[in-house]
Formats: sequence, C-alpha cells, structure tokens
Amino acid sequence: MIDNISWLAIYPEIVLLAMACVIMLVDLGVHSPRRTGTYVLTMLTLGVVAVLQGVYASSGNTFYGFGNMVVSDAMGNWLKCFATVAVMVTLVYGRPYAADRGMLRGGELFTLSMLALLGMFIMISGNNFLVLYLGLELLTLSSYTLVALRRDNATATEAAMKYFVLGAMASGFLLYGLSMLYGATGSLDIGQVFKAVNSGQIRHQVLVFGLVFVVAGLAFKLGVVPFHMWIPDVYQGAPTAVTLMIGGAPKLAAFAITIRLLVDGLLPLAIDWQQMLAVLAIGSLLVGNLAAIAQTNLKRMLAYSTISQMGFVLLGLLSGVINGNVDAAAVESAYSSAMFYVVSYVLTTLAAFGVILLLAREGFESEEIADLAGLNQRSPLYAGVMAVCLFSLAGIPPLVGFYAKLSVLQALMASGQGLYIALAVFAVIMSLIGAFYYLRVVKVMYFDAPLTATSVSAPLDVRVVLTVNGALVLVLGLLPGGLMALCADAIVRALAT
Repeated sequence: MIDNISWLAIYPEIVLLAMACVIMLVDLGVHSPRRTGTYVLTMLTLGVVAVLQGVYASSGNTFYGFGNMVVSDAMGNWLKCFATVAVMVTLVYGRPYAADRGMLRGGELFTLSMLALLGMFIMISGNNFLVLYLGLELLTLSSYTLVALRRDNATATEAAMKYFVLGAMASGFLLYGLSMLYGATGSLDIGQVFKAVNSGQIRHQVLVFGLVFVVAGLAFKLGVVPFHMWIPDVYQGAPTAVTLMIGGAPKLAAFAITIRLLVDGLLPLAIDWQQMLAVLAIGSLLVGNLAAIAQTNLKRMLAYSTISQMGFVLLGLLSGVINGNVDAAAVESAYSSAMFYVVSYVLTTLAAFGVILLLAREGFESEEIADLAGLNQRSPLYAGVMAVCLFSLAGIPPLVGFYAKLSVLQALMASGQGLYIALAVFAVIMSLIGAFYYLRVVKVMYFDAPLTATSVSAPLDVRVVLTVNGALVLVLGLLPGGLMALCADAIVRALAT
C-alpha cells in the first residue's frame, strides 16, 4: 500500500503530468495561429508548479516515497523550481519565433516542453537507478522530438538525427554502468549502493569499471569533452527556441543526477571519479574556449561556450573530498559553488538566447555574429542585455558569472592541494582566453555599422521578461549572498539525509 508521504513527494509531478494531458486535449479546440489558449494554460500550470516547488523547498523538509525510490529534499525542490521558471521563460521567448516558422500548427511545443520538464523532475527526484534512467529517457525523447519539430527544415532534421544517435549511445553507456553497479552491490537504491560500496567488501576494480561508464553517460548529458560532439551541431541546427530549451533547464537536471549518483551513491569512490572529472574539466575548458574563437555562427559559439562553462561546473565538484577524507566545510563549499554556477549559467543563457530569438524574424534567423552589428544603434536596451550576458559568461565583475567563477576557484584554492590550485590557475587562463570571443560580439554590437535601420520590436511579455532576466544577471552579481546561501543550505540538507 502506498502511503500519503509517497503521494506528497510527487504531488507537483502529478499536477504537471495531469495538466500536460489536459492541455494536449484542450489544444485540439484551439485555432489561434499563436495557440494563445494553449500558451496561457501552459504558463498558468507551470506557474502553479513553480510555486508548489518553491513552497516545498522553503519548508526544508526531506522525505522519501515509494519505497525510497523518490526523494523530496531542499536541493531537488529548488532545482525543480528553477527548472520550471526556466521553461516558462523559454516559452515566453520562443513562442513568437515558433509562430513565424510554422511550429505552432499544433500545441506540440508546449506539451513536449512540459513532458521534458517532467523528465527533469524525475531525474532530480530519483533515488533509484531505474527512476533516474526513466526520467533521463523521458527528457531525451522529448528533446529529440522538439529538435525535429520544424519538419520542413533539413538542418533541424539532421540535428535531430545526430542528437538521437549520440544520445542513444550515451544512454547505453549510462545504463551499462548502472547495471555493473547493480551487479556489484545487489541494489538499485542509491542509499543501499552507498552502504554496500562503503563497506569495502566489493572488489574495487568492478566498481571502477561501472563508474567509468556512469561518468561517460553523465559527461554526455552535461556536454563536456570528449562527449561534446552533439552540442555544436544540435545548438546550431535546432530551431533557436528549441536550442534554448535544450541548453537551459536540462543543465539543472544534469547537475542533480550527477550529485545523486556520484555524491549520494558513490562518494566512497570519490578519489576515482574526481580524477575522471578533472580530465573532463581540463579538456572542456581547453577545447570549449579555443574552438569558440574560430566560430562565426553565434549559436555555435555559445555551444562551445557551454562546453567550457560545464568544465567549470566539474571543477566545482572536484574539491568536496580531499585525499579520501570527507570534510563537511569542503563538501558544502565545493558542491554549493557548483550548484550556484549552474543556476547562474542557466539564468544568463536564457537572456542571451532571448535576445537572439528577439532579433530573429520571419525568413531571418539572426544566427551569425555579424547579424548583431550595430545593435546598440537599433535598440540600446537589448544591446545592453546581451552585453551584460556576455560579460557575465566571461566572468567580468560585478555580474553573477564573475561570482560563480570566483566561488568555484575559492573552493579549489581552499583544498590546499597543489593539483587543485594548478587547476584553478589553468581555469583563470582559459577564462582570459575565453573573454576574447565574448568581447568580440560586444564590439560588433557597439562599434560596427548596423546592417539594417529597422528598429527592434517585441511583444510586451517578451520585453518585460527579457528586461527582468537581464537585470537579475546584474543584481545577483552585486548581491550574490542570498542565492549562495540558498545553494549552500540546499546542499547541506540534501547530503545530511
């Protein structure tokens, strides 16, 4: 018999799934070319779900449901709240773009986005290998379909095929690794896996063999080198609204599943997976920043930027365990800095792609860096928002991206380990190199002659959300303490159980 606690643990997920089905049926009667009824109902649903998750997170309670298969804790609930808001913002930015390109003939964009969000929720709440994999597949299958939503576009179809083939391979890696860990520990429950690994009675070689495949699967979902091959092609080939759907909220879910598997389940093997993450981080910072310099396509440049940014997230996960010793202060500093980095990255990415979507119009994608030429003369506000986002991604104070990078570097330096200090220095050097391609775009916006004299227009909801989004990037950089404290508290509460 399923108790009330179990239903309470997944109540927001039930609301989201039920409303996704309702909206799918209601949309059959919507005839507006912009699916206004479907859009409003979707936004109301996501707003309610976000409030529910915020209430859950604010309570600070942790409880398990369905035989410990699902966990509701502060970290998971905050990440789900942020992911829901990110999907709402994505749909606000993406609806005019999708309508101009025939992607709103039906309500698939909205229902698939809600199902993708449900997959993220399951990934974030999973406390069992099967549940985690179920959420991962729901997210990825929805994402494949979204990329191919523009059926008459050969580039989008090609991107969807690449994403599908590489995604299937990565899912196979992860599933094989989880099956190895299940075979070694005899349990699918993450808590039981931790106890079995911590007992020291299982052959280390078997555990590490499974761990390699698990880390490879996670690396693909995060999009880090050498599992990054899909990122540039999918970012460039997918419709820009879908690119934002893939590059925004799912990063929060990928961070959560990494914490659930590596920290909650396999912390006794930290000395092994930290070495793997260090190699992935170095490769991501190097390849991401150097390859981005050569790009002329803005979406492709931001794809390589994403790879380097995820390298920074991995650096944040490195210093939680030092020489096999778990220190509470180091754990809090390391994992909360990584969580803060992911949240600030998603916030900045939303605004950056929001400007790209705003500049796109029917028959014109605004994907090349040259397309932003003279944007300041056409619209100082949107040029300012884009500049703030680019400066933040480059790590220039006083923006939130600077503080995110600083918190990760502080965690590395506080470890006192020569290797981690060297990694911090390497990360700073790579950030300096990376600043070039961000500043190049700012130069184009402010100092190049505009290609067209037409002013930039946008619906009221897009203007308001984009302005608030850009302002938050600045405000959270000036006053980062609240969000940092929230992340630290969430991590401490999650790991305490």
